[in-house]
Amino acid sequence: MIMKKKEYSFDDFLTLTHRIMHLAFQGLLRVDFLREVSGILVEFSNCDSVEMWLKEGGKFYRSEVRRSAKPGFHFEIMPVTKDESGETTPILEKDSEIERICRDVFIGKVDPALSPFVKDGSFWTGNMEASLAMLLGKKGGDYSHKLTEAAVDYASLAIIPVSAENHNIGLLQLKSTHLDFFAKEEVEFYKDVVQSLGIALIHRRAQVELRERVKELKCLYGIVKLAEKPEISLKEILHGIVKLLPPAWLYPNIASARIILDGESHLTSPFQESDQVQSTKIVVGGELRGKVDVFYAEEKPELDEGPFLKEERILIEAIAREVSLIIVRKQAEEEKTRLQEQLRHADRLATIGQLSAGVAHELNEPIGSVLGYSQLIHKHPDLPDQIKQDAEKILKASLHAREVVKKLMLFARQTPPKKIRVNLNHVIEEGLYILESRCAKEGIRVVRSFSKDLPEVTADPAQLTQILVNLVVNSIQAMPKGGELTIQTKASNESVLLIVKDTGVGMSENVIKKIFLPFYTTKDVGRGTGLGLAVVHGIVTSHGGSIQVASKEGQGTRFEIQLPIREHSKTESRK
Repeated sequence: MIMKKKEYSFDDFLTLTHRIMHLAFQGLLRVDFLREVSGILVEFSNCDSVEMWLKEGGKFYRSEVRRSAKPGFHFEIMPVTKDESGETTPILEKDSEIERICRDVFIGKVDPALSPFVKDGSFWTGNMEASLAMLLGKKGGDYSHKLTEAAVDYASLAIIPVSAENHNIGLLQLKSTHLDFFAKEEVEFYKDVVQSLGIALIHRRAQVELRERVKELKCLYGIVKLAEKPEISLKEILHGIVKLLPPAWLYPNIASARIILDGESHLTSPFQESDQVQSTKIVVGGELRGKVDVFYAEEKPELDEGPFLKEERILIEAIAREVSLIIVRKQAEEEKTRLQEQLRHADRLATIGQLSAGVAHELNEPIGSVLGYSQLIHKHPDLPDQIKQDAEKILKASLHAREVVKKLMLFARQTPPKKIRVNLNHVIEEGLYILESRCAKEGIRVVRSFSKDLPEVTADPAQLTQILVNLVVNSIQAMPKGGELTIQTKASNESVLLIVKDTGVGMSENVIKKIFLPFYTTKDVGRGTGLGLAVVHGIVTSHGGSIQVASKEGQGTRFEIQLPIREHSKTESRK
């Protein structure tokens, strides 16, 4: 059958190239662009098949649209190898004569002297079987394979290289089952179209890259804006960042994201985990703290990294670095806040200490007088019983007031400590001798856990006893229905630890923040002065130690006191 030759005008050229360029400026994805362009060329040329090869980013892509009752589309990434010069070339799956011709046209290694090759590096024939027989008969040709059925599926074939920026980036194959389907003028027409196709491919890639860069910049800008918000927590920042990720990826409609930090996950909604994932680690100060994941809910074509772009790999790593910097900054802010609070606390203690010292000195004399006169009255032999009882009350109240003044003096550090080398276990045992009977009366079981060979510390034993008494009394009052009180000692490299733990009512975080403030108490009137833990804090601080508290409401409280192990100096003496 002899086909009627088609005559193409300049208007045809403009119409065809306009449609191709329009697709390019839409910034279609590679697979969509190749499918649409191939479909346009099949429709325009009346060919039975249009096949395109494309080289981008070191990879070779192959697509084909076939004319049929149900038009078919095939897309694949071809395996590649490198030749001696380092150039990447596709590995031919069937290694047929046509594939070898296509490869040679693609890489520009053709011999124009071998018909049906032409000088511009293209190949076209109206009788493929005859042309292959001619090539096979040429000496020195590289087409010595046996002729196969696949080689003659199409009678007419035009293979035109696609060039851009002075090198081949692909090729176009026009195939027909009819003999002599192409006239020379038609082939020349398609060569001109292919020049526009090369420009369209460059523009398409530029449009896609521009769109993706805009999305990436929008994502990074959103992260910066989130991090700059005042009084926003790290958890809120991470929750905001994870929402910014899917729109920055190639397929936002099927993308979901996850940020894991210190075992806690922050997820997009909805979230769907899948095998198609791009992931990177979150490293803070050389320590692995978590990771960032982006998932696709549906299978997508192979790109640079699975279905993901190379630029998306760069983006996800940039996001992980930003998260790391945000974590470091938040930790610094928290440390700054903690130090400022410690400074304010120390300033309050110093102010109240000065006030307490003045008050204690002023009260000492009148309390002493009241105490002395009440003792004289109490000793009078002829006092009525009622007056004796009243004098006894005055005496007890005076003793209590004097004890409060002593605590004030101690808190204000007006009472000089008498430090010697002591064993903390011995001090605790002596203190528990007094306290254990009260614990038993309250239904509290005392558990001892003392470390053997505990190093001595330089301390005032009376003040250490006061620490124990105050902490134990607090624990007793926190267990009105009984419970368990654990007293533990142990040593580290440079410190001795005293741990007092109860199973009482516990404290809220708000209460924990205030327990060392002087005169702060949660106890009923008459059951506490609010100085006990403030005194404990003052004693521990004066000994160069530290105190930590952990508590949960309904689960009890744990105090840990750390005292430094100091070398025994010549000025110290045992008493």
